Amino acid sequence: MSYKVLIPQDISEAGKKYLREKGYEIKIGSGISVATLQQEVQGCHAILARIAPFPAEVLRAGKQLKVISRHGVGVDNIDVQTATELGIYVTNAPESNAGSVAEHTIGLIVALARNLVRCHIAVRNGNFEIRNQVLGTDIAGKVLGLIGVGRIGKIVAGKAAAGLEMKVIGYDPFVEPSRLPEVELTDSVEHVLKTADFVSLHLPANEKTIGMIDRAKIFMMKPSAYLLNVARGGIVRENDLAEALVEKRISGAALDVFAKEPPDPENPLLKLDNVIVTPHNAALTRECMDRMALHAAQGIHEVLSGRTPTWPVNRPKT
Repeated sequence: MSYKVLIPQDISEAGKKYLREKGYEIKIGSGISVATLQQEVQGCHAILARIAPFPAEVLRAGKQLKVISRHGVGVDNIDVQTATELGIYVTNAPESNAGSVAEHTIGLIVALARNLVRCHIAVRNGNFEIRNQVLGTDIAGKVLGLIGVGRIGKIVAGKAAAGLEMKVIGYDPFVEPSRLPEVELTDSVEHVLKTADFVSLHLPANEKTIGMIDRAKIFMMKPSAYLLNVARGGIVRENDLAEALVEKRISGAALDVFAKEPPDPENPLLKLDNVIVTPHNAALTRECMDRMALHAAQGIHEVLSGRTPTWPVNRPKT
C-alpha cells in the first residue's frame, strides 16, 4: 500500500529524501489555516508537522490518519488528547535540537553580559562613545540558574560550567542529582531566582508552567540579573517582564519566544534597549533542520511500518 504524507510547511530535503526512499508519497501543503489543513489532510496517512495548528477538527478530518510527527519537540500546537482518542500516534524529535538551542542560549548569555546588540546599534549610528557609556560584565564566576534541566538544560549547564567558568544551579523535580554533577540542584524555584545572575528557562508549555514566571517571581531576581527564555513564550508573563525591565528591577532579558508569534509590533518588550529578541530561531541551524526533518520522518516510517516509534508522545487507543 502506498502511504501519503502531508507536509503543510516545507522541511529540509533530508527529511523528504528519507520518506521518498521509503516509498511514501509526499504532499506539500498550500497553507496552514485550519480550513486548509482540514481539506488537505484528507486521504493522507501521516502529517509531518511544524508550527501550524492541529486542533481536533483537523485530526478528525484525516479519516486515514495514523501518525502526526512533530518537526521539533513542543507539541502544544497539536491536540494530543484527541489524537489519542482517534488512535493517532503523536511523535516528536526531542534529540534533534538540544545542542543547537543550548548554543543559542550561551550566545545570548554572552550578548547580554557584554551589551553586544546595544553597542552594535550604537556604533552603526555613529556613537562610538558607547564604549565608555555602557559597561559589560564578566561571566566567569557568575551564577547561572536553570529552571528546567532536561536535554537542553543539561547541555547548557555543561557548556556554561566548562567553557564559561560559571557556577550552575538548577531546579527540575524530574531529574536525579547524580545525572548532573555540574549542577547544584535545588527544590526551590525561588532559590534559583534569588541567587542567579542569569536565569535561563528550559521548560515545556503546559498547564503548570504557563504564566509561571510572573511579576512576583521576576521581582525576586537581583537588580543585576538577566532573564533568558528559549523555551515557550507563554511561560513568562510578558507585561510583568516589561514592567520589571522598565523599572530596572532586573538588568535585562533575552527572548527567543513570545506568547503570540509573531509578536504584536506594539509589544513593549520590542521597544526596550535592555532586551535582546530573536525570532524563535534557536534551533534553526542547517544541521538542526536536517536532524529535525529526519527524526520526524523516522517517526512516521516507524508507525506506518507497524513499529513502536522511538519518540512517542502518546499511547493511542487501538
